[in-house]
Amino acid sequence: MFTPVTRRRDGRPPLVLAAALALAVPGILVSACSSQSGSSAAGGSAVTAAGRAAAANKAALSARRPGAVRAVRLLTQAAQATIVTSYQGQEVVTRWSEGGGSVLVSNIWHVSGGQTVTQTQDAGASFSSRPYLSSDTDSQSPEGVLGVTAPLVQLLESHYVVAYAGTGSAGNRTAQVVEAWRVDGSIAARFWLDDATKLPLEREVFDTAAHVIGQDVFIDVSFANPGASPQQAAPASARVSSNPQGPWTDPLSRRQLLALRARGWLVPSELPGGLSLFTGAETQAGTSAVLDLGYSDGLSVVSVFEQRGNLPATLPGWRKTKAGGHVIFVAEPDQRSLTWSGRGRVYTVVADAPAQTVDAVVGALPHDGPTGFWKRMSRGLGRLASWANPFH
Repeated sequence: MFTPVTRRRDGRPPLVLAAALALAVPGILVSACSSQSGSSAAGGSAVTAAGRAAAANKAALSARRPGAVRAVRLLTQAAQATIVTSYQGQEVVTRWSEGGGSVLVSNIWHVSGGQTVTQTQDAGASFSSRPYLSSDTDSQSPEGVLGVTAPLVQLLESHYVVAYAGTGSAGNRTAQVVEAWRVDGSIAARFWLDDATKLPLEREVFDTAAHVIGQDVFIDVSFANPGASPQQAAPASARVSSNPQGPWTDPLSRRQLLALRARGWLVPSELPGGLSLFTGAETQAGTSAVLDLGYSDGLSVVSVFEQRGNLPATLPGWRKTKAGGHVIFVAEPDQRSLTWSGRGRVYTVVADAPAQTVDAVVGALPHDGPTGFWKRMSRGLGRLASWANPFH
């Protein structure tokens, strides 16, 4: 039986968690287990060769793009600024795809070294009036602004070539500009970091053809009294009297997460699209354990929840669609949350990633076969057997 799960404290950027909290229906988890590893020796050699080639390409690109050390230092300072700086503002997250686009708007209040209040709504329609209270005191995976956190900066540096691109402006503030480039020489992202505080103010994400597929801006920024709590800084309509999150454990180490495989969890070290496991936690929902995993390459982020149980036949607020070659449920309106049952478990994916990456992730996870498929196959095989042995 599937048991609802309460909100959790999460170390991922507010965008991903806000989408999950705003769109997920109580009783639906977010998950994305990934591809199983295991290949032949020849396949392993090919992967190794591909890895060496990618590393060589990255080294060559780094040599052509000076300022990498300065760029990494600026991004690291930006990740730290999201923790130590007291600020408030509005985060507007826009995504474009072939099927259209989506916008998420979040009001954010943060106090130096303390908690963050994030109140998210869809542009033009408030579908999440209850704010999300999170903690930034965890040094392993503190929350950031516009996807800039220490763990994600490390992943960004390992998957892309970062470069300093000079000065610019975001809104009415002077900014330092940092770019991330793919090993094939195409630009992947551009960041604008506040010159005075290093707080991230704007981020653009590009596809391989240099088309903008995502834009995040942090606007109406002001720097609050560092002595006030986020509850005091936020307006009364956004204050909460207690933490609404469930009893999630502190983030587990990568080794602890991978050790959960011995207990039957599917905990891949990587997901399709070059997404690496970087955070995760566990909680109890009734009598059922729930595992939450986070994967990223420094730009794209996929949140993963896994829980024993099965989904009901219908889900209000969700519609059936097809992804990764399977029929699943997708949450309206922005379709970033997807869920399904597979082999006695419920998986839900909440993703801030390109459509092709999400499709590959969904396709790599366990799924049940089409309803009635094996029954029909069984009947068909039975008929074939009777024809082959008419005297039986």
